Amino acid sequence: MSGEGKAPPPRRRAHRGTPWLALHLVLSGSLLLLLLLPVYALFTYAPPSELLAAASNPVVTTAIGLTLYASGLTVLAAVVFAIPFGYLLARRRFPGRSVVESAVALPIAVPHLLVGLGLFLVLAIPGTPLYRFANAVGFPVYDTIWGVVLVMIVVSVPYTVLASQLSFQAVDARTVEAARSLGAGPVNAFLTVSFPLALRGIVTGLLLTWARAVSEIGGILILAYTVYPGGPYTGPVTSTISVLVYNIFQTGNLRDAAAVSSVFLLIAFALFLAVRLGERSGWVPWRRGELVP
Repeated sequence: MSGEGKAPPPRRRAHRGTPWLALHLVLSGSLLLLLLLPVYALFTYAPPSELLAAASNPVVTTAIGLTLYASGLTVLAAVVFAIPFGYLLARRRFPGRSVVESAVALPIAVPHLLVGLGLFLVLAIPGTPLYRFANAVGFPVYDTIWGVVLVMIVVSVPYTVLASQLSFQAVDARTVEAARSLGAGPVNAFLTVSFPLALRGIVTGLLLTWARAVSEIGGILILAYTVYPGGPYTGPVTSTISVLVYNIFQTGNLRDAAAVSSVFLLIAFALFLAVRLGERSGWVPWRRGELVP
């Protein structure tokens, strides 16, 4: 037979991935809608005139300035302490490592009122050793910017530690060994190989640290509800933006609370948008979607 031995014509493959993609779109869209609903409510509840008034209100701008200043110091502390800590957890094995990792993650899991209360008990009660020491070295924490920064560090820096640990673990050890075999010392290998390869994950951790720091309220309500001038802060008596919004809400003025919240949301959105645009334009040290610089 003439047709014997011929392969059957290829059948058109069905688009089996379409239902799977549709499921992802539905689930993702539902979550995105849920995330955007509070933002939509804030921006539509207060008219634009009140938003502009809030943006020019000295009380609001002072609170925003304090929040950005304190969160900036928190990010600096994360760079100095959390990145080396994450590298240590990623590259070294030592007894009790699991206990240390659990302790680092603990502030993320516990209510932050507990963090504020714990810091208050050891640093803000007169007569305790750490209280005397903090005041002796000019580092009082109760109702000062140092109290705000300390709470922010405890509740947010673990994000940088964990992100750094995962990022350094993702760096191929053979790449580091190759650099060492070519004569690079430990410090040089870290700065030229490990750190650049882990940079994107580290920056993500720093952004999460900043975001968690500026949104903190629980521990601040206990340790630094009102911030008085002192130390690096020389401005008027104020509070963080989260405490200010809470106080306005407590008075029942929902429009002002929504307007102040919207102003700060715009600032936070601008920061994250700048990072994403930087990925697209190439002025950050990696291209979008890549781990390596």
